[in-house]
Amino acid sequence: MSEPDLSSTPRTALRRHAERGHADRQALYAVLDAALICHLGVVAAGAPRVLPTAYARVGDTVYLHGSTANASYRAAAGREVCVTVTLLDGLVYARSVFSHSMNYRSAMIFGVARPVTDPPERSAALRAITEHLTPGQWSYARQPTRKELAATSVLALPLTEASVKIRAGGPSDEPEDHAMDVWAGVVPVAVVFGAPQADAALRPGIGVPGHVRRHAS
Repeated sequence: MSEPDLSSTPRTALRRHAERGHADRQALYAVLDAALICHLGVVAAGAPRVLPTAYARVGDTVYLHGSTANASYRAAAGREVCVTVTLLDGLVYARSVFSHSMNYRSAMIFGVARPVTDPPERSAALRAITEHLTPGQWSYARQPTRKELAATSVLALPLTEASVKIRAGGPSDEPEDHAMDVWAGVVPVAVVFGAPQADAALRPGIGVPGHVRRHAS
């Protein structure tokens, strides 16, 4: 059975460049699964705050990782929040300055952030976040202690109200500008992982594990 399309709401309806919107839920999944960092928007102490944070998607839920000492996370628990994810794919050079742009994939999610207190769900969420950022590391490294878990905040946000916006392709110059002797095109942008760098305190004889080598290649 196919997943239902994203529902348009007053908060998710695209009013500028609506043609870049994607209602396919799989497009939302693809953006969330490809990015590594999200931004959590919340009102704390009467002022808006935007916090970059680690996350992972599990089905139709996004789990956010933070510290219990973080004021933004405490303010977000049980409150309306906005989470955004953006992937920059290219810089678009146009013949006119006005027509310059970027190629990107982005998602915006609205909802009430639910504090995750159930131990099995917390463990599954933390594993998902760890594996999203560093595949293979959850079963390789030491598991969290009770003290570490107590210092960790996990929020859950359902993917019930979200929008996806994607731009791809070249510049959208005015037809009369095509006669100008000005270069136009796209400079692609990509995230590249470099060679693993060992910790200075690493004991001799410990090699780079296969899952790290595969992730960095």
